[in-house]
Amino acid sequence: MTPFHVITGRRSAMCLALAACAPGCPSSTQMVPDGTPNVATSPAAVEVAEPIYEGGLKGSWQALGTGPRELTAGGPAKVRFDDNAEWVLAKPGLTGDFGGVVFRVKVVPGDGEFLEVGLRAGAAPASGPSKPPYAKISPDSRRALADDWVEVTVPMDQLNPDRHPFDRIVFRAFRPVDTAWVLIDNVGLVHGGPAAVASGAAAVQPARAASGTATPMRIACDGTATKISPFIYGVGGFNADNVPGDVGASIFRWGGNGTSRYNWEGHFDNSANDWFFENRPATDWGQFLSANSSHGKATAFTVPIGGWVAKDGSSYSFPVSVFGPQGRTDPSHSEIGDGTKPGGAKIVPGPPQRTSMPAPPEWVKRWVRAIREADTKGGRSVREYILDNEPMLWNATHRDVHPDPLGYDDLLDRTTRYGTAIREADPNATIAGPAEWGWSNYLYSAKDLVPGAVNKPDRRAHDGLPLVEWYLRKLREYEQKTKVRVLDVFDLHYYPQEGGVYSDASDLKTAALRLRATRSLWDPTYVDESWINESVHLLPRMKEWVDKNYPGLGISVGEWNFGGEKHISGALATAEALGRFAQFGVASAFYWTHPPAGSASAQGFLAYRNFDGKGGRFLDWYLPTTSPPAVSLFASRDEDGKHLVAVVVNMAADETRLAQVDVGSCGAVASQRTYVYTGDPSGFVAQPPAQGSGSTIDQSLPPWSITVIDVQLAQPLPKGVTR
Repeated sequence: MTPFHVITGRRSAMCLALAACAPGCPSSTQMVPDGTPNVATSPAAVEVAEPIYEGGLKGSWQALGTGPRELTAGGPAKVRFDDNAEWVLAKPGLTGDFGGVVFRVKVVPGDGEFLEVGLRAGAAPASGPSKPPYAKISPDSRRALADDWVEVTVPMDQLNPDRHPFDRIVFRAFRPVDTAWVLIDNVGLVHGGPAAVASGAAAVQPARAASGTATPMRIACDGTATKISPFIYGVGGFNADNVPGDVGASIFRWGGNGTSRYNWEGHFDNSANDWFFENRPATDWGQFLSANSSHGKATAFTVPIGGWVAKDGSSYSFPVSVFGPQGRTDPSHSEIGDGTKPGGAKIVPGPPQRTSMPAPPEWVKRWVRAIREADTKGGRSVREYILDNEPMLWNATHRDVHPDPLGYDDLLDRTTRYGTAIREADPNATIAGPAEWGWSNYLYSAKDLVPGAVNKPDRRAHDGLPLVEWYLRKLREYEQKTKVRVLDVFDLHYYPQEGGVYSDASDLKTAALRLRATRSLWDPTYVDESWINESVHLLPRMKEWVDKNYPGLGISVGEWNFGGEKHISGALATAEALGRFAQFGVASAFYWTHPPAGSASAQGFLAYRNFDGKGGRFLDWYLPTTSPPAVSLFASRDEDGKHLVAVVVNMAADETRLAQVDVGSCGAVASQRTYVYTGDPSGFVAQPPAQGSGSTIDQSLPPWSITVIDVQLAQPLPKGVTR
């Protein structure tokens, strides 16, 4: 199938409310409700070879698809994309060499991105041996016009790189939207051949030799050092006995969708919508804890707060004998359906008791007491209790027992009741939450995001505050009132939303996008290149939310992964993320699930955990640094300040950098070692000693590389200089 591509506008929010065109208005002029004409008069950026829709259908083009539409002569098309609708523009027998698709869409200020576009041959998706991943339109593929119109040009090397025949263009929404009309106009196919529109992603040139001028960088021992939590090097989905490869993980998270329904007494859980809502035998939590502690590793347990857990290891929620034929059935058991009708509509679930038993706070309290009794050898190894897993998605992942969307009040109520139970069973527990999945549910509840919800009613009913801000504020008030603290760590999940990034895609364009996407962890100037289209700057934003609403909490990234696990870009992104976690004082972080053995992403971990194969690691205190664009310098020191370890990530794909690292505020260099990873399967390779004099280190940084510099200083820092 040829890929679909995300279309972005100028601004982003999580709502969609595009204005409708007044009947009969021409394609270049649109009337908004107050009667003011909006004019989109900017000249086309590309030459159109095949007009498709310009104030009406052109030639023999047809408008098809399931989306409600109004095609008024002389005006833009009005289309709805709710309920998975598509708008299809078709011309049977279409031939020609085209360079891309161009169109205009009106984006009202504050509206979010929602459209994607693809090509088809006939009614079925085009197919071929090459199936590129989804990809986001690059910033230079769109331009803002007057009055919130945006022109988007999608090059053919993204839409149809193998040049399969096609005769229709498909527009659809890639996320749930409401019933508002969307305005689209000036749709056409761009000339192909030598004049075809460029993809916007320049091909990577052969690596340029480093210039004779070194790029200055600095490690500052004259500033404030920050203690690095050892628990930022966490992983999920495995225990220390069965990891696919040792990457030096410090803590193992008992997590994922199944843990929301885990029965600690019977060792059962439910596969949820991941696999036909089936109960199944599950890992013994005691064995998980024992395996970790025997290897000197910490454990984080996800604790169910949804109120229902699996009652056995074999029940299932949607029997065909009860609900009739279904869209899919378990290939190994035709009686187990997926909970949808053959046409795709969701089946209303039966009673939760079909698969599950009640799990009130008292039941969780007994489990935490059992954990404490088992975790007595060698001190405390359970470092966190996490309040469930992505609760605002329960009405999808666990809709068989939670069909109704969760709201602000219910999330708070469950947090206080179950958090109190945990605190009573383990007064010294570290409790983390709300473990929400991503951007949408940082800001809104599930009630706000269901189809048909208008103007985010749940958020409006709660002072208009983003969900997690309100949540933190109310938990602080709860502690002040009851003297019971039910949250210690503010935990959110983060996955990049840019097309193709969280995948195995390794083409040059996606790899470059993957590396840019890491800036959403920290950079307030970076606008996320996805449907989010805002500055996420997750880590500073989380700290701001905590400082404003519940000072003193730690922050955690309970799940994260930037994809590209088999490619050097995945290694660089992993190293970048771990460095940022250290920089921003993150309390814990968990890669999901675990870097594959021998993979590039594993090397991103090993840069911090075992770069020399002999236990060489990033140290315990984070030091401020300065570095140029496209190069990240992360530095650490030991308690005495005599030992420095720096990780340098060169994100430039085609340029060797000469770095001159100034460590003068730390002292004179006595000795140093250097290890470099450039994607070679052998991992980090020791380098000849770098040049430098006294307090500087001259280091060559290959393109797309991770360099670890291990430095012994001549003298330790004076006591108390930076702590």
